[in-house]
Amino acid sequence: MRDPFPSRLTCGIFDHLDADGRDIARQYADRLILAEAYDRLGFYAYHVAEHHCTPHGRGPSPNLFLSSVAQRTRRLRVGPLVMLLNLYHPLRAFEEICMLDQLSGGRLELGIGRGSLPVECGYFGISADAAPGRYEEASEILIKAMKGGTLCYQGDHFELNDVPLTLGPHQRPWPPTWITTNRPESAGWAAANGANLACVGPSSSVRKITDTFRAHLDRNCAADNHAPFVGLLRMIVIARSEKDAHSLATSAYERWLKSFRFLYELNAIPLPPNLPLTFDAALASELCVVGTPASVRKDLLGQLEEAGANYLLCQLAFGNLPMDASLFAASTIQSEIIPGIG
Repeated sequence: MRDPFPSRLTCGIFDHLDADGRDIARQYADRLILAEAYDRLGFYAYHVAEHHCTPHGRGPSPNLFLSSVAQRTRRLRVGPLVMLLNLYHPLRAFEEICMLDQLSGGRLELGIGRGSLPVECGYFGISADAAPGRYEEASEILIKAMKGGTLCYQGDHFELNDVPLTLGPHQRPWPPTWITTNRPESAGWAAANGANLACVGPSSSVRKITDTFRAHLDRNCAADNHAPFVGLLRMIVIARSEKDAHSLATSAYERWLKSFRFLYELNAIPLPPNLPLTFDAALASELCVVGTPASVRKDLLGQLEEAGANYLLCQLAFGNLPMDASLFAASTIQSEIIPGIG
């Protein structure tokens, strides 16, 4: 069996598909070009967030977008991070998951969760009070469905009676699963259930989560002996000079932040207390890592070591960052940064 918590770094891509100020069809086309580049460069996976009714996420159906990515790539793994289960009937979610895993030839990385902003679910008639119970039931049904056979379930939110499951995932017993968290108690659940983690925040805070993950990790939980990942999310901009990198990143972060704030301001919801409200604050909180290849390598090395993470989630396309800047960062990460870290 492989080491259940490998020290060697693996590198993937995270994307909000947030608005870049241009035509949405052009943005989709450019993201597919980037996905092809990620595939050629050897990134492990491409993870896409799910958001609704906001410029913070122009991919409200991540599985639909990722089915296009799967057809344009050969090795790159794909998956939602996360699929908002409260917005799906769990049977429909299961069938979509099976389709995407089959269409990609078994490259699905399945992230599931409730989401961070209840108002998004509220637009679909899912109240904040109903969301926890509905999500718990949907998760249970999804796990039961992955085992195949006939599906039966009686709950407060869902009832399924002798449903024939005529689809199944390509990967057995099911695709690798992911959750996003900033709470150590969720890390304990993930370790006990063989799930991978995606974390964002200062390295010192993430370390509390990774320590909990290690403490609870069961060496026999990981499906197909797949070593679990603990991902550290960073928005990364690299240029040949510090000045150029900071100029690009400042504008891009401001555009990204405007999109992030959209639903909060529209609904008079207080912003998350840990949200960096300026680019300088984003640097100080380690959300953004910006600079030359040498300075970014140094910063990432220190943050990954302190966080105890083994999977770097790179957000290389955000705000109005030009595509050539994203491509430069992607190629530099794989040619100059990862070899020095991994």
